[in-house]
Amino acid sequence: MRRMRRRTLLRAGGAAALLGARPAGAAAPLRRVRPGDPGWPDDAAWHGLSNAVGGRLMALRTPLIACVGGPDGASSPACLALFKELKNPYFINANPALTQTSGWMDAWTSKPSAYAVLARSTADVAAAVDFARTRNLRLVVKGGGHAYQGTSNAEDSLLIWTQPMSAISLHDAFVPDGCSVPPVPAVTVEAGAIWMRVYDAVTTGAGRYVQGGGCATVGVAGLIQSGGFGSFSKRYGLAAAGLLQAEIVTADGRARVVNACTDPELFWALKGGGGGSLGVVTRLTLRTHDLPDWFGGAFLTVRASDEAAFRDLTARFVAFYAERLFNPNWGESVTFRPDNSLAVTMVFQGLDQSAARAAWQPFLDWIAAAPSRFTLAEPPRIQAVRARDFWNPAYLLKNVPEAVLRDDRPGAPAGNVFWAGNLGETGWFLHGYDSAWLPASLLDPGAQGRLADALFAASRRWRVALHFNKGLAGAPQEAVAAARDTAINPAALGAFALAISAAAGPPAFVGLPGHTPDLGVARAQAKSVRAAMEPLRALLPAPATYLSESDYFAADWQQGFWGANHPRLRAAKQRYDPDGLFFVHHGVGSEDWSRDGFERRG
Repeated sequence: MRRMRRRTLLRAGGAAALLGARPAGAAAPLRRVRPGDPGWPDDAAWHGLSNAVGGRLMALRTPLIACVGGPDGASSPACLALFKELKNPYFINANPALTQTSGWMDAWTSKPSAYAVLARSTADVAAAVDFARTRNLRLVVKGGGHAYQGTSNAEDSLLIWTQPMSAISLHDAFVPDGCSVPPVPAVTVEAGAIWMRVYDAVTTGAGRYVQGGGCATVGVAGLIQSGGFGSFSKRYGLAAAGLLQAEIVTADGRARVVNACTDPELFWALKGGGGGSLGVVTRLTLRTHDLPDWFGGAFLTVRASDEAAFRDLTARFVAFYAERLFNPNWGESVTFRPDNSLAVTMVFQGLDQSAARAAWQPFLDWIAAAPSRFTLAEPPRIQAVRARDFWNPAYLLKNVPEAVLRDDRPGAPAGNVFWAGNLGETGWFLHGYDSAWLPASLLDPGAQGRLADALFAASRRWRVALHFNKGLAGAPQEAVAAARDTAINPAALGAFALAISAAAGPPAFVGLPGHTPDLGVARAQAKSVRAAMEPLRALLPAPATYLSESDYFAADWQQGFWGANHPRLRAAKQRYDPDGLFFVHHGVGSEDWSRDGFERRG
């Protein structure tokens, strides 16, 4: 299919009339209904929705039921098996009642919706949107379910689960509907697809590259709407900047095909305005790029003998990064730890193995010259692979098995693999999380000392990582220009890295016997995370952070996520969702609602 369908009106057949639509011009209700409320849909209404979506309506039940009741409870075989699988992102992704994060201390706990529509088409999505609007229900949208801030779950809600929508199609020459522009290579992806599938289709299968996420099991639609950084964003820019066209169901139940020509304001808002705030994206078309010859990674850990040596190591790495790695070739992260160690987990593109090793040699020589002060706790591993094999599951399992883990469920597809480095995030219970974009001016020779001092001070309180691919300073001019036409905070364009400090524990659920998190430990670690970010925030002219990886409790989130773009996003929200049907925590317009999204304020 060379081009998407033209604009259509898709509604659940007769749903508005059947379900009692609110009269035109009536005031929006101030409170959404919950089970047991007089306005909660009866069985006949739910049956009508089920018919409208081809029988794909499911009443959800928490899998945690396996851990309660009976003599064994948390130690029962069923409960132990469940918690083992909560470290498998493919298991979580296949269950509409689960999310990839199990909760956040004093913020939220993963709980299933009352019902879920297992959407297989845009028509299914439109029917669910109509039902939620006319019945005054809290609505949730979930694709990959990776939202750290709990935006893909809400108790007592109706869930639109897009995971069953996962088709991928390639285009040699795509032109957005209604546009008169030169055709470009592209890929069209349904909203429920994950990046591992997209990369396998585009890169392994077609020898092209599409800018997406670094974590292989993240959902496509959510990442694009958040802005979208991936391992190679320092070369290819924001994932959202590669969006050519999208299909979205808005609050009025209409399915709209939007692009820069047909609906430029909504199209712009989808590129970084945040998922779940403006509608339900069902399909996206993304630009693809020529594939370089090589992708690869560099991994090492350096341990300093004492604090003074670690301060010197921090300063040396800052200078080395500015001299040798601050360019489109290098991405991913370096972590500064309280135990006086520096852990490198970086990736590269466009370099062969020899060139990548040569880039690191000055730093390795510096370490080797002072053996009494620095040791390599993890010997350097710098390895390049043919770019076409970078997301090839069969190649990875055979040639670099230490880099990936596989879905261990019986009968799981052979292609269900994920990066081993993402295991810690699977199912985790967050204690604290904070981030900030660091301007490239801190890499100037006269400012490097201040940056090194702040990083050292931060590492005394908790570990802090610099994610170099999550800042576009140093990227090609065309990548930065494309990102400028998105809704993301413009500070990202001039940032050399996103600094992140986080603390988490294994899968846990508040109130679940045997699997309740230690909230005392969690609160202490959250305090350390906040303290670690203070020296880095002191370097910033204004709050600036990435909405997908940010503090749940941030007070200045509008400025932090979008900066000067926030008023324009508010205007788009008012135009396309004036009654606030779509609500997510710290989403555009969420300040008009209570924290749980059920009560309108004022």
